[in-house]
Amino acid sequence: MRPPTRRGRLTAVLAVTAALITLTGSMSAQPSAAAAPQAAALPYQDASLPVDDRVDDLLSRMTLDDKIGQMTQADKDAIVPASDIATYRLGSVLSGGDGTVSPNNAQTWADTYDGLQRQALGTPLAIPMIYGIDAVHGANAVRGATIFPHNIGLGATRDPALVQRIGRAVAEEVSGTGVDWTFAPCLCVARNDRWGRTYESFGETPELVTSMATVVDGFQGPGGPGSVPASVLATAKHYIGDGGTTNGTDQGNTQLGEAELRAVHLPPFKAAVDRGVGSVMLSYSSWNGVKLHGHKYLVTDLLKGELGFDGFVVSDWAAVDQLDGQTGFTAEEVSKAVNAGVDMVMVPHDYKKFISLLRGEVNNGRVPMSRIDDANRRILTQKFGLGLFEKPLTDRAYTSTVGSAEHRALARQAVRQSQVLLKNEGGVLPLAKSAKLFVAGKSADDIGNMSGGWTMSWQGRSGDITPGTTVLEGIRESVNDPSRVTFERYGNGIDGSYTAAVAVVGETPYAEGRGDRPGAMGLDQEDLQTLAKLKASGVPVVVVLVSGRPLDIAAQLPDWRALLAAWLPGTEGGGVADVLFGDHRPTGKLPMTWMRSASQQPINQGDGKDALFPYGHGLTYGTGTDPTPTPTPTPTPTPAPGPGSCTATAKVTSTWSGGFQADVTVRNTGTTPLTGWSTSWDLGSRTVTNVWNGALTTAGGRATVRNLAWNGGVAAGGTVTFGYTANGSADGLPVPSCTGTTGT
Repeated sequence: MRPPTRRGRLTAVLAVTAALITLTGSMSAQPSAAAAPQAAALPYQDASLPVDDRVDDLLSRMTLDDKIGQMTQADKDAIVPASDIATYRLGSVLSGGDGTVSPNNAQTWADTYDGLQRQALGTPLAIPMIYGIDAVHGANAVRGATIFPHNIGLGATRDPALVQRIGRAVAEEVSGTGVDWTFAPCLCVARNDRWGRTYESFGETPELVTSMATVVDGFQGPGGPGSVPASVLATAKHYIGDGGTTNGTDQGNTQLGEAELRAVHLPPFKAAVDRGVGSVMLSYSSWNGVKLHGHKYLVTDLLKGELGFDGFVVSDWAAVDQLDGQTGFTAEEVSKAVNAGVDMVMVPHDYKKFISLLRGEVNNGRVPMSRIDDANRRILTQKFGLGLFEKPLTDRAYTSTVGSAEHRALARQAVRQSQVLLKNEGGVLPLAKSAKLFVAGKSADDIGNMSGGWTMSWQGRSGDITPGTTVLEGIRESVNDPSRVTFERYGNGIDGSYTAAVAVVGETPYAEGRGDRPGAMGLDQEDLQTLAKLKASGVPVVVVLVSGRPLDIAAQLPDWRALLAAWLPGTEGGGVADVLFGDHRPTGKLPMTWMRSASQQPINQGDGKDALFPYGHGLTYGTGTDPTPTPTPTPTPTPAPGPGSCTATAKVTSTWSGGFQADVTVRNTGTTPLTGWSTSWDLGSRTVTNVWNGALTTAGGRATVRNLAWNGGVAAGGTVTFGYTANGSADGLPVPSCTGTTGT
C-alpha cells in the first residue's frame, strides 16, 4: 500500500498531460486545469502501482536531456528566467544560505515554491522538482519560524526522543513553506573545536552523534520519506570525516587510517542509512589528500555497496568544481564526480554549463548510461516516495505551523534540557525570583547572537533578526518584580546592592569558513571588559555562555560564581531562564571535552589530556521557585567494593582488507548494580588499533578493556557497549571474559 504523503490536493495538471503524451513520451503537452479520466494515466502516474514499476516506466520515457536535468540542482536566484526549469528539465532547485524571498514570510515562500513547481510540471513528462534548503535548526531561512538550539546543544540533552520530536516540528514548518527537502542532519563527529562548524555537530563521540540520528525519523517519518504527512527528505551530511580535519580546518584534510575513519566517523552515517535516510551530501573535505567528491571507494563501494544506501548522493555547493583545484567546471571534474557516485550535482549558477558538459561526457562514453540511469532511479524513487507526483504543491494546512506556540514550547523545552551547569560555587544558582539582579553582556538581549549562524542568512548576524524571546526577556518574565532587573549591556552602573550579576557573553554569529578559529579561542575584549566591571562591584557573577563550542575561559573562571553553557539556544531564551531560576533543574551533559587552553586542541575523551571539564560533565540542583538550601543528609555507610557478575559478547560489525571493527556488549547478569567492569581476550595475531567507550591495556598477548568514569554503572540486567578496531582477521573472534565490581 502506498504510504500517506505530505502535500495538498493534486492539481489536475498531470491527468491531462498524461492523456496528451504518447507512449513514446515524445509529444510535448502543457498542463491544463481540466481533469482527464483516471484511465488515461500512464503507468508512472498510477499511484496504485509499486514505486519500482513507476520508476521503470518513467525511465523508459525519458530522453537523455530529461535524465541529465534530473541530476542538476540550481539555485533559485540564478534561474533566470524561471522558465529555465522547464527548458533544461531541472530536477531540483535550492535556496543557499543567503537565499530569501520578499517579504520574508511563510506565505511568500509557499507562493514562490508553487510558482517554480508549476514550471517543472510544464515539461512533457511533468516530473516535479524537489526543493532543497539548509533547515538545520528550524525553518531557519523564514522570518517568524521557530529556531531550535543548534545540534551541539541538542547533543547536550542526551535525549534522542526529543530530537526526533524536533525533527517532526521542523518538517511541519518546512512543509508549510512548500520546501520538501532539508540539508540536515549534520552527522559529523567534531574532533577539533577550532572548526567553524563545531556547533553543527551533536558531539565529539561517534556513539553520541549516532544516537541523535533519530532526527531522520522526525524529518521523514519512521517509515521513510513520505510515511507521514508533512514529510521532508532528510540529508545525512557531510560524508565523511569533515569533523576530523587536521587543525579543524574547514574543507580541509582528514588524515586518518581507514580503521579510525570507520570507528569514529562512519557509525552515524550507518545509523542514518539504517533509518532510510533519503539523501547523503558529500563533504568538501579530503581523506588523506583525496577529495570526497571524487572518492569512488568511499561513495560507491562503502556507502552504496557495503552500507546498502539506496537513496541518492548530492554534492555540496559547487564542490565538484574543487576537484582539480582550478576555478571553473571541467568535463573531467564532472565525469569523475558522477562516476564516483554523485547522483545529483549542486551547480548553483552554472547549471547550463554542467548540463552541456555531462551530456558530452555521456555521448563520448566517459560516463556510462548505466550510471545516468542509476542516478535517476535513485532520485525518482525518492520523489515518488514523497508523493510529489500526486501532490506537488504546498500543503497550506501546515503554513500556519511556522512559529506556532506548540513548536516554540518544544523549542523552550529543548533549550532548558540543553543547558549545562559547569560551575555553581556556593550554590549561587538557582537564583531567587525575588532577587535584585543586574544583567549585562552583548548576548543578553540579542536573538541573532542566541541563534548563531544559519539563521536568516548563511553566516547569521547579530540583532533583532526574527521574533523570539531573549535571555533578558526570559529573566524579566520569570522574576516576581521585573523592575528589580536592571540591564546595561556593558556593565556600566552596577553597584554592590544587587543580589547577583548575570553576564550573557560569548560568540557572535558565524558559519563555515569564517567560523574557524586557528588562533585564540577566548572571549572578545567587550566581554572581558564587561566581566571586569561586574567583578569589581563585588556582586556574585553568574556567566551564561552563548557559544557554538567550548571557549578558552580557564583564566576567567575563578572570578565567576557560576557558569552555565547555553550553547546557541535559538529563539526561545525563556528556556535559559527556566534553569537560572530553578523552575527546571539543569540536566545537560557536555557533548564536548572542555579545554583548559586552546593549545590543547584537539582535545577529546580518552586522549589523556587534562580537561577543564570532562566530556559528560554537568552539575544539577533541585527544582522549585525561590528554593531554600537543601539540608545536608546524614552520611550512610558506603559498601566496600565486591565482585559482580557479568558476561561479554563480541560481534563483528564491518571488515576490510587487513582489519575489522567489532562491538562488545557487557551484560550485568547479577542482581546488584555494577559500579565497574572489565573484559579481556586473547589477541592471537591481531592488534587492537582503536577503542571507544573503554580504556585499553595490552599485556602478555591479551587485550583488556575497562570502563570509563561515565559508563561503569550497569543496572541489574542492563548492558553497556564499547567498540574497537583491529588489524588482522575477524575469523574465530574469541569471546571476551568479563569481571564486574559492585559498591565503591
